[in-house]
Amino acid sequence: MKISNYLTLDEATKSQQAVRLGIDNTPNEEQLDRMKFVATEVFDKVREYVNGPLAATSFFRCLALNEAIGGSSPTSQHMTGEAVDLDCDVFNFGHNNDVLHWIARNLQYDQLIGEYPDKDGKFAWVHCSKKKIGVNRQQTLVKLKDKYVPFEQWKPGEV
Repeated sequence: MKISNYLTLDEATKSQQAVRLGIDNTPNEEQLDRMKFVATEVFDKVREYVNGPLAATSFFRCLALNEAIGGSSPTSQHMTGEAVDLDCDVFNFGHNNDVLHWIARNLQYDQLIGEYPDKDGKFAWVHCSKKKIGVNRQQTLVKLKDKYVPFEQWKPGEV
């Protein structure tokens, strides 16, 4: 089942960890509705911007899966279907830093996070959340090894 022009429900719920642990990572109707919104309003628009392959490396995570992952926030918007992790570098097609800057300039979002930059400042992936209901904060952060910092305070090379 497609949840947007470029993304299927299977792609948005796929998790090797869930398979290994026997966790059913199926969203309920409310979560699915939010996923469709984020897929259309974020994933599809970024996919059209890069004009090539784009991976949703993590989208929906049920509570059991989120807890099993470890290190993920107990309030993660992945659990509500409101967040997607994007990676165009996985296909060697574009750069995650370009995706982050494009989203910041062109889309409404709740949180936009460049995750785990390397010593050259290249993000491993980009997390983007968007609320269908409520105020979107337009908060842009960088996730370092042990903390989050506001994007404007981050210095490339800081890991």
